[in-house]
Amino acid sequence: MQRFIDSTRAFFEIPLDLRSRVLTIVAALMLVPTYFLPLWQMTLISNQFPEGLVLNIYSTKLEGGKTANRDDLKEINALNHYIGMRPLVDDDFTEFKWIPFALGALILLALRAAVLGKMDKLVDLVALLVYFGLFSLWSFSHKLYMYGHNLDPTAAVRVPPFTPPMFGHTTMANFEVYNYPDLGSYFMAAVPILLLAAMWLSKRSVKAQMPGERTA
Repeated sequence: MQRFIDSTRAFFEIPLDLRSRVLTIVAALMLVPTYFLPLWQMTLISNQFPEGLVLNIYSTKLEGGKTANRDDLKEINALNHYIGMRPLVDDDFTEFKWIPFALGALILLALRAAVLGKMDKLVDLVALLVYFGLFSLWSFSHKLYMYGHNLDPTAAVRVPPFTPPMFGHTTMANFEVYNYPDLGSYFMAAVPILLLAAMWLSKRSVKAQMPGERTA
């Protein structure tokens, strides 16, 4: 047990080499596009809308696809009204208030880890990033469940409670629904990969400098 504690303490004390610091800065920059690129996209296709109704979910807002004579978000809310679902409005999504601040905090912590150059700061950042990602996914899935299960019983069209998919495809009434991560989420997913690579490079660098160890 003591050996494990000592090795863990030694790992946390590893300094970050230049490559790891650069990767950490790149990881911070990868979070910047998440402010203006959609994180998720939902598409609803039916005979009435063969080209599909598109709903883009950003870190700060909902936005429907737009054509010359149509706003997809308004069309989706009109359809939701018929089945008794609450309209999709930004004010109902508390996530739009805290996600931008959380992303900003992660960017600052990444830059701090790059400046201080210690492994423990990088480990803390990865742990917070994983928690943020898991909590955000849970919050999103909870919203999907609540919207599909709190239906007005006096609605013009009665449908059984449902949960739109978080990933993939499902059929709801006469609509084919597709829900997938969009470009902003791919930028976000690259961040932990870059940070883990930074951790690996610094650990490998320290190991290579130990007596009796081969250099790569």
